[in-house]
Amino acid sequence: MTKSRKRLCTALVVVFVFNILIICFAQSAEAVTYKQGSTGSVVTQIQQRLSDWGYYSGSVDGIYGSKTVAAVKYFQRSNGLTADGKCGSKTLAALGVNVSSTSSKTSGDVALLARLISAEARGEPYVGQVAVGAVVLNRMDSPAFPSTMSGVIYQSGAFTCVTDGQFWGNIADSAYRAARDAMNGWDPSGGAIYYFNPSTATSSWIWSRPLLAVIGKHRFCA
Repeated sequence: MTKSRKRLCTALVVVFVFNILIICFAQSAEAVTYKQGSTGSVVTQIQQRLSDWGYYSGSVDGIYGSKTVAAVKYFQRSNGLTADGKCGSKTLAALGVNVSSTSSKTSGDVALLARLISAEARGEPYVGQVAVGAVVLNRMDSPAFPSTMSGVIYQSGAFTCVTDGQFWGNIADSAYRAARDAMNGWDPSGGAIYYFNPSTATSSWIWSRPLLAVIGKHRFCA
């Protein structure tokens, strides 16, 4: 076999292997399916979308249970999809859930936000924990506050837990999930940039802020 023929064969083998790898990667990406027993922030997004659109009336808790399966089937039947109760690529796309953006959030920001949520909203309903996280993100988008997460959280006098040291306590597991859900766009606060507990608030000014939502013990305000 001549050298040129060997080079040609080698090149063809390389191209063949490369194509196989691409196909395998694409298939593995498409194979990401959420079904009964799945948990996490993507499941929370699925439940929230289904709830917002009237397909789901259960708890938005990030746990893919039988009620979520039934709701997904209802959604699939209504939108011309295979009604198997599982969220594969087509159903996720129809729901507008972007899995790739969900996994791209930096772990450092998630941990920082989770620490704040745990200290400020430990014991609150899960939706209330997400709302506290959303307030931080809303402040980052507001010209009246710092534009970074650390800047918002460590801003002088912004959060009681940072001042009194509770911020450095153990982080509740639910706070990590709530942080991810808030960073993925879930905002139960309705766009709030303030929140307070009326039973412990000492500032009369905070009561003047327009009320947007009441979740657990917290009032969320504009």
